[in-house]
Amino acid sequence: MASKLLLLVVFVFDLIAFALAVAAEQRRSKAHIEQTATQSYCVYDSDIATGLGVGSFLLLMASQVLIMVASRCLCCGRALRPGGSRAWSICLFITCWFTFFIAEVCLLAGSVRNAYHTKYRTIIIETPPSCEILRKGIFGAGAAFVIFTGIVSELYYVAYSKSNEDQLPYARDTGVRMGNL
Repeated sequence: MASKLLLLVVFVFDLIAFALAVAAEQRRSKAHIEQTATQSYCVYDSDIATGLGVGSFLLLMASQVLIMVASRCLCCGRALRPGGSRAWSICLFITCWFTFFIAEVCLLAGSVRNAYHTKYRTIIIETPPSCEILRKGIFGAGAAFVIFTGIVSELYYVAYSKSNEDQLPYARDTGVRMGNL
């Protein structure tokens, strides 16, 4: 049976990561052009969204590491029994890594881009500076994929546990596995 404590910890990590990503989306940096007598330059408000995005990134990574260590990343350990649970665990394993990768890329790219501020000034006669900010929805997409990753990774762990529980070691070779080497 799947460890209820592990599922609870992973759920809490994913829930906090989701909340941090939504908060990062709400607190993205905003900019306006400030003008003096001879120059104009960009002024940015708080940069807290970068920290929120990185926190969400790290919590989602911790959640993924917990699930993969508990399931031995599907490739280490003894072979799983052939059947529906094994097929589901393989499909969910691939989907889990796919959604995890997209969520991490969105969160990391959003954090890096949010931290970037244009540093140049212009003379007032020239065109005003381009105050680049993070595009709306990057952290939101990351938050959506955090939820997808959380659901799929927990389903993966349950399917893995079901295909691995109460069985004698399977005598036949079920495929190429690192445990067989």
